[in-house]
Amino acid sequence: RVSVAREIKTARTPGSVIVISAPSGSGKSTLVKRLMASVPGLVFSVSYTTRPRRRGERHGKDYFFVSREQFGRMVAAKEFVEWADVHGQWYGTSEQQIRKAQQAGKDVLLDIDVQGHHQVRRRLPDAVSIFLLPPSFRELERRLRQRHSDAPEVIRRRLQNARREITRWREYDFLVVNNRLSSALRSLQAVVEAIRVRRQAQQQRAQEIQKTFVGGKYE
Repeated sequence: RVSVAREIKTARTPGSVIVISAPSGSGKSTLVKRLMASVPGLVFSVSYTTRPRRRGERHGKDYFFVSREQFGRMVAAKEFVEWADVHGQWYGTSEQQIRKAQQAGKDVLLDIDVQGHHQVRRRLPDAVSIFLLPPSFRELERRLRQRHSDAPEVIRRRLQNARREITRWREYDFLVVNNRLSSALRSLQAVVEAIRVRRQAQQQRAQEIQKTFVGGKYE
């Protein structure tokens, strides 16, 4: 017979959905990679897209590459928690993929923009969100130019988008300023740990523990 203590220890608590958004150039991609590498039990949500596969990309690893027809069918079937047209190509996040990871006890990280975050909060109200901010507009501009990967007009567009996106910080649960990469990473790690001990995340375990207090005798 399995003891109550053993049942509590092996009970699987569904994972949480964690959204992270940031203006382009805020260091989000680097921080997400380091967060994934440093926090066990955290999985990255792989998006669906209609854009062509680039050299070195793998289906199911970088993206799920699908046709426009298939993507359209998935939209019609409401299979996405969020989706958007980005520069003529469609991108979306599968609800089934998220639910599967959650049921396996994994916390799911979604790297999406502010529009996608708004959609996710409507479909998944229990999702927790983090907004990553640069320390200033001037520093964001410096980082974008220092990358030497975008044409001047692309940088101008990214900065214009950042001006709009930065006004949406009030819609997020946590705010992390990426002034120094190491301190921003520690903040993100702390946020994930805080999410894992929320009442919603721990209620199943708490209920199991509560059962051990029923019918007990005092020594």
